[in-house]
Formats: sequence, structure tokens, C-alpha cells
Amino acid sequence: MNPREEIDNLIAQHPDWRGATLAELRRIILEVDPEIIEEWKYMGAPVWSLNGILCVGNIFKNKVKLGFMHGAALSDPDNLFNGELAGNQRRALELSEGNGVEEGPLKTLVRAAISYNQAKRKK
Repeated sequence: MNPREEIDNLIAQHPDWRGATLAELRRIILEVDPEIIEEWKYMGAPVWSLNGILCVGNIFKNKVKLGFMHGAALSDPDNLFNGELAGNQRRALELSEGNGVEEGPLKTLVRAAISYNQAKRKK
């Protein structure tokens, strides 16, 4: 299967709130920039990239996690990050059942990750 099909399959395997949440996160991420690439890495995780990895999605028993590879370097004015806060590189958005994510702030965060990757490439 190609990455898109792998992600579709992962979502279909979780017909509860977790699959719906990952599908919504995916939709929002892909709307930010038509150049964003979907990949399948790390032994079965959706990855969204543009000039480098932007974020990685994971479904767990009690949460859906969207980890930003260089989240510690990103501005998070809406305080979306609520996981992996002690690290010096990654940051994550962890959603439990009943938690939603605001589309505008998530798009802002994805744009910041794109800008970070573009700046990193120019060095």
C-alpha cells in the first residue's frame, strides 16, 4: 500500500473517536499547504512532511498524539502543545476522548513547522 492508503487503513481500524480525531487532524494539516507529503514511517505511523518532517501522528489506547519533530523551536501562541514539554526538540499535541482541536491554531502551528523546515534548508 502507498502511504495514503496506509493512513486510510489506520483510521478505518479505529472506527471510534480516535480514528475520527486522526482523520480531522489529517484534514487540517493537508489544507495548510498542497505541497505537504504524506508518508508512512516509524514502524507504522503517519508522517506529514514538507522540506523535512513536520509532524507524526499516533493512535494510542486513550489518546491521539500529533508530535512535532522540532516543536521546541516553534512558536505556540495558542498553547496547543501539551505533551513532551520537557524535551529540547519535540513537542506534542495529545488529545483524549472529548477533546477537540481548533483548526486555526493548528494550521498556525503547521505553518510555523513549515517555516522552520524552510529556514533550516537554507542554512
